[in-house]
Amino acid sequence: MIEQPTKETYEVLQQARRNLEEEGKLLAKVYNEPEIYELEIKKIFSKTWIFLAHESEIPWSGDYVLRRIVDDSFIVSRDEDGEIHVLFNMCRHRGMQLCRSDAGNSSHFRCPYHGYTYQNTGKLNGVPFQKEAYGPEGLDKDEWAMTPAPRVGIYEGMIFASLNPDIPELPEYIGDMGWYLDFYLKKSPAGLEVVGAPQRWIMPADWKLAAENFIGDGYHTQSTHMSTIKAGIMRVKSPAYLKEGVQITASNHGCLFMGFKPGSYFNYPQSIVDSMLENLGSDQVNLLKEESIMPLNATIFPNLSLLHSSMAIEAEGELATSVPYLTIRVWQPMGPGKIEVWSWCLVEKDASEEFKRNSNRAYLSTFGASGTLEQDDAENWSGVTRVAAGEMSGQHYLNYGAGLEHVEAIPEGEWPGPGTAYPKNYVDFAQRHFWQTYFDHLLDGQNDS
Repeated sequence: MIEQPTKETYEVLQQARRNLEEEGKLLAKVYNEPEIYELEIKKIFSKTWIFLAHESEIPWSGDYVLRRIVDDSFIVSRDEDGEIHVLFNMCRHRGMQLCRSDAGNSSHFRCPYHGYTYQNTGKLNGVPFQKEAYGPEGLDKDEWAMTPAPRVGIYEGMIFASLNPDIPELPEYIGDMGWYLDFYLKKSPAGLEVVGAPQRWIMPADWKLAAENFIGDGYHTQSTHMSTIKAGIMRVKSPAYLKEGVQITASNHGCLFMGFKPGSYFNYPQSIVDSMLENLGSDQVNLLKEESIMPLNATIFPNLSLLHSSMAIEAEGELATSVPYLTIRVWQPMGPGKIEVWSWCLVEKDASEEFKRNSNRAYLSTFGASGTLEQDDAENWSGVTRVAAGEMSGQHYLNYGAGLEHVEAIPEGEWPGPGTAYPKNYVDFAQRHFWQTYFDHLLDGQNDS
């Protein structure tokens, strides 16, 4: 059983925040500590917007998928009028889980315990032997409808929910990061669609390791992913391919930009390049055309990450050329030092079927459950988590100071996007920003004395 955080735990976290802010050092114990995990659930995952699904996963009336926010299960459904609902997956009668299938199509959900039946809007529709159980007037069905998520928001087809009824609107929460999300989500006016079902796998790793890696760690690629480069899967000339670029902090989120060969646009088909240049704003297009850079990876706090890359899917021939893909992933906490990874592949709806197949292949071979780069990262994250469980990690500080003394932000007016931009990728500004946001949430309401 996980105990409630003690006063000493708060004091340790307050000191850890000071060390991060003043010296760029991070306490290793935050990666695997039961009391801290309990705080994360209450102060982060119960308070922020969490990504659940993409609209294209439920395209038809009656479609639904089963998703969760940590231990809270939700049915994400589309009703007969096309409206999307996020419904707590618990019967209002005796609390049985209503839906146990990961996905499907149904106009109703029937409880297997006593037979209460709900529409996919959440409305209570049927109560067995209603008059015998509740009298001649029956049951007030409006009062006993399914419970919706406290807040639901949709951003460019991405469905989020929050357990916090007082959270700011989703666009406000995303804030300045929306300008950068356009590069991922708005390359075509047709929008995106998910290819296949999301892949899921369990990893003995802390969710924060994955989230902070994707927010801006370009430094690990020259070592961690060397085998992929040597095998020719990643077509780059040098293992230091992410040394140069731009790192961004925007609102509570962040990303990094990677350069591409002028005119190649990550090797997207010309039809997508044309729509991207037409669909994005002039400042965004200027970065693509004049600077030849595009966002590679990003994290929306706390646990949604995006990766925009390209990989070869054949050793020889036409498909030896790198094929672009987009993956979004959720680092779902399952307990201290344990996560379930949810990973989607998305493509432009109006892309050719051939490109969709090849893009999905490029994703699966690199960042699918058994992908080459995914395995590289998993080994690192699980190793860090394993060591962080010991006693020594409570006094062991890690170096998050890259760029702190010698790299200045790009001056205001010289970078066209919002937020703060840094002219290198081998820096820790975005990762420190992630951790500052993390500590702000955990210590909200505590006096930092």
